[in-house]
Amino acid sequence: MGALRLYLIAGEPSGDRLGAALMAGLKALVPEVEFHGIGGPLMQAEGMVSLFPMEELSIMGLVEVLPKYRALKRRIREAASDALARQPAALITIDSPDFCLRVAALVKAARPDLRTIHYVAPSVWAWRPKRAAKMARHVDHVLALLPFEPPYMQAAGMTCDFVGHPVVAEPLATPEERALMAGEGPLLLALPGSRKGEVTRLCPVFGETIARLQATHLTLRVALPTVRGVEPLVRDLTRHWPVVPEIITDPSRKRAAFATAHVALAASGTVSLELAANGCPIVIAYDMNRLTLWLMRRAAQVDTVTLVNLVSETRVVPEFIGEACRPELIAPALATLLADPTGQKHAMSLTMERLGKGGEPPGLRAARSVLWVL
Repeated sequence: MGALRLYLIAGEPSGDRLGAALMAGLKALVPEVEFHGIGGPLMQAEGMVSLFPMEELSIMGLVEVLPKYRALKRRIREAASDALARQPAALITIDSPDFCLRVAALVKAARPDLRTIHYVAPSVWAWRPKRAAKMARHVDHVLALLPFEPPYMQAAGMTCDFVGHPVVAEPLATPEERALMAGEGPLLLALPGSRKGEVTRLCPVFGETIARLQATHLTLRVALPTVRGVEPLVRDLTRHWPVVPEIITDPSRKRAAFATAHVALAASGTVSLELAANGCPIVIAYDMNRLTLWLMRRAAQVDTVTLVNLVSETRVVPEFIGEACRPELIAPALATLLADPTGQKHAMSLTMERLGKGGEPPGLRAARSVLWVL
């Protein structure tokens, strides 16, 4: 019997991390495994030669996609042809559904017997429930990050395993790293997102909120972890804040900030899980185009956008979304948390427990699930 050959596709850095952990898990369980496909530096370090640079697929939003639509269509066909030519035991697509599921559709049409596995379930529990049924036409098995997702996938006709969320395996700050952020006064983490649009929309609101909070917390310090792509924009938008933030891109300093902050003001997203891993109390604030907001509310299946609230089955993390995303409402919520930060602690530890903390690493659990399918 030859080596187990698998074809993996990831389209952005978060998928590259998941893919690399899955590949490491498979190598630990299978003596001979061979990887082909598309991945970033982490997957390449695990032994994949990428068909083309993954960065070509890391495009967000319709406006950004349109000019590259033809090139993307060509890449979808290329990836499907390469996957079929390699004759793998399975095609494993990781997140990036707009690209990955189109490749899976082409591959499945040509080879209905080939096992197709998708890592990261679509958020059908939040909106667009019909998406699962559409996906089931060309996906056999799903690896889910959240414990309540398998029933939605199974109802649509796919098998599905909850394999744990990668946040539970991420390293926390060491005592030496924590010392980097020591200082007088409470530390607020400002997290206005990682995309230019959301940063531009949220930074003025965050700045005004901080001004209100500083009026009652004179020694307030602010740290703002960000990504290099938006760092210049963040510097420009925050230079007139009443408390000029320390802008952080270094990973060890970011870990230190998450571990030592007294409270966080964050855009909605998976960052709430990183904060929960560090036991840092959160207020969520988010705004968007009014039409987009209206459409999202019409499609919404849940009454909260915060994963800590959903996973813990509580509603302890306050949210200020759309018209409620106003400094005069957000600042008092932050002040309340600074006065008593204990209210969210139980929900956060419960969230981490339910996401797989203390159990087998998610990459290894995902690998076992893949082997079960095969």
